[in-house]
Amino acid sequence: MLRFSTAGESHGESLIALVSGLPAGVEIDLGFVDRELWRRQQGYGRGGRMRIEQDRAHILSGVRQGKTIGSPIAVEIANHDWKNWTESLPVEPGDPARHKAVASPRPGHADLAGALKYDFPEARYVLERASARESTARVAAGALAKLLLKPLGIEVASHVVRVGHAALEREASWEEIRALQEREEVLLNCVDAEAEARMKAEVDHVLRTGDSIGGIFEVVVHGAPPGIGTYANWDERLDGVLAGAVMSLQAVKAVEIGRGVTAAESFGSAVHDPIGYSAEAQGGAPTRFTRAHNNAGGIEGGVSNGQEIVVRGYLKPISTLRRPLESVSFATREPTKAAYERSDVCVVPAAGVAAEAMVALSIAKLALEKFGGDSAGELCRNYHGYLEQIRRF
Repeated sequence: MLRFSTAGESHGESLIALVSGLPAGVEIDLGFVDRELWRRQQGYGRGGRMRIEQDRAHILSGVRQGKTIGSPIAVEIANHDWKNWTESLPVEPGDPARHKAVASPRPGHADLAGALKYDFPEARYVLERASARESTARVAAGALAKLLLKPLGIEVASHVVRVGHAALEREASWEEIRALQEREEVLLNCVDAEAEARMKAEVDHVLRTGDSIGGIFEVVVHGAPPGIGTYANWDERLDGVLAGAVMSLQAVKAVEIGRGVTAAESFGSAVHDPIGYSAEAQGGAPTRFTRAHNNAGGIEGGVSNGQEIVVRGYLKPISTLRRPLESVSFATREPTKAAYERSDVCVVPAAGVAAEAMVALSIAKLALEKFGGDSAGELCRNYHGYLEQIRRF
């Protein structure tokens, strides 16, 4: 079974991703992993932290001679900002006077709930782990999952469809979405230049006013065959697995599969995708069954149906504002302004990259459960045997 976990704090010495269950023989391209980490750091509206960090993956175990060996993989990403926090966040007992307290909780953040839960007098240790900096380790783990899926012809990519009031008003093709991953300069990761300019104007507004802004990203899985996930048990349904994975990301407050939101206000005749059949599979599709549309987002009854899998994440504006909201002092319980910590104002493109990682990890886990294999070669043989089976159907 493919499993992963992360460790590390926002201003700690490093972040760790631990991935187990990858079969032996998967080719690991460190340049690709580092590129994914770079993509997560990009986007208009990022803060000063991104100018400090140069995220690179350092693999400690589980990979030799450029391939996985079947044992757990540990990946370390150093925090360059750690040098500024060694005295305030020491592992051993240190000088309490050097501690940098988060003196008042930020509305919308985990500060207050976390301090209450863990009986902390203030929110520094809550911030350190609840921070979206943790998603860096997820992106490293997700890059490994993408490298597993690549020989199967399954790809995962994202794009931004809304920032604030500015939205992409048309459908994006897979080719357009995939091309975004090759850009050397990332503005807001939108496929349409005019829409991206309107999104930038939204970010410019909050930069001037000291506010923050959210939006919507879309993750697309291209090349997945029918049959991933199952309706047999509630916790194995593909849509539920993906919704939970994307919702687990910091600041995501809603998840949509396909056209789930507009479907709720539409008639069934306008929502469900009519099914056809062709003598030969079209465009390299894994099955000869076709659909005129993809309103279902590639999932029916908790099972992939061979269409592109489409997942949207709805990202709230981040909780740290340069013009803080009203709060209460942890020490005195008196009214005060919320604490301010150096921060971004817009992270929608970065959240999309983190969501790609979570989606790739979810698809890789279910693919390994369905097709099995202790080696990459065995997995590929099983997978292509299944494709042959559904092509004959």
